[in-house]
Amino acid sequence: MRVAMVSEHASPLAVLGGVDAGGQNVHVAALATALARLGDRVVVHTRRDDAGLPRRVRLARGVEVDHVDAGPPTEVPKDELLQYMGAFADDLREQWLADPPDVVHAHFWMSGLAAIAAAQELGIPVVHTFHALGTVKRRHQGDRDTSPPTRIADEARIARTVDRVVATCSDEVFELLRMGADGRRITVVPCGVDLDRFTPDGPAEPRDATGTDGVHATVDTPPHRLVAACRLVERKGLADVITALADIPDAELHVAGGPEASALEADPEARRLRALAADLGVEDRLILRGRVGRAAMPALLRSADAVVCAPWYEPFGIVPLEAMACGVPVIATAVGGQTDSVVHGVTGVHVPPRDPGALARAANALLRDADRRREYGRDGASRARLRFGFDRIARSTRDVYAPLVARETRRTVVR
Repeated sequence: MRVAMVSEHASPLAVLGGVDAGGQNVHVAALATALARLGDRVVVHTRRDDAGLPRRVRLARGVEVDHVDAGPPTEVPKDELLQYMGAFADDLREQWLADPPDVVHAHFWMSGLAAIAAAQELGIPVVHTFHALGTVKRRHQGDRDTSPPTRIADEARIARTVDRVVATCSDEVFELLRMGADGRRITVVPCGVDLDRFTPDGPAEPRDATGTDGVHATVDTPPHRLVAACRLVERKGLADVITALADIPDAELHVAGGPEASALEADPEARRLRALAADLGVEDRLILRGRVGRAAMPALLRSADAVVCAPWYEPFGIVPLEAMACGVPVIATAVGGQTDSVVHGVTGVHVPPRDPGALARAANALLRDADRRREYGRDGASRARLRFGFDRIARSTRDVYAPLVARETRRTVVR
């Protein structure tokens, strides 16, 4: 099968940790690679954000990344990319007219607009994954939502127009139904986790008072370590975790995400979080690590007594899966995909969003109970292995593609 993925702002080649680089980049890269392992040929079309990038780059065997010229060849905030989607679609249409894929899978709403504009008149079926919905973002961010004003209406049109919608969690299905989507054309396929990289077996980053983790040395290192890994944006709830830390006296909090450690002083959100920690008297127990490479993440996660994922809302959330796959219990807000991936009382604990008190109570109870942490870690690793490996996710995604491709093949034969 020849698959064209469209991911206008989230390149699978991007360095993670920036404001607009996160779970979608990981998902697109891993899904494309897993589909190629099943024998498919995949091209990921993303917007060129660097003039020095070649037009095509090989990501893995059977996978290429195509850098589409649409707008200036520099980084542009994703909420400013809508104006370039016409040019993006024109380029895709020209490519697909000459060399059509069997199916197009668009990721994020602006990719959906471009994919529909390019593929529909060519008779190529379009599958869409939203990754995030404007209705949810507006609900939680209100006037601080910087999305283009047409986003919500455009998303409703995409949901009604594409051949299939792949939702990443059950919560998203209900949101899509409220938007007018046809439930018969929605399939839930969760995001996945790299089970070769994230495993319970392997080294954990050392923890001691001499600073063997390379970034932190205190005379009295607390006995427990909490880890959070996310972009440094307000909605990820790090301020809530830091507020809770004031009531978790025996723990330090390591935060992986954002720019390189050397650039944290210039990052507005990092400065805000450090100021909050200082006001609460926990600045010596907050360690902002900055960007942590993918190769180093498993060891950091394994070093934690618990991984905390406290976003206000979350379309899916890959970090809880990575923690579970490493055999580490998760404290997660009960939002979005985290209600599907983290099983309360089995692989971790759910807490309400934006509730530092509940988060502190859950953390203290878990940190006091080593047996429960081990049990949650063991069950989390088993759940990740059985349900969320990317080979399984790719097969489920392929099950969505297959009838669409067969339908178009039959139409072509009839013509």
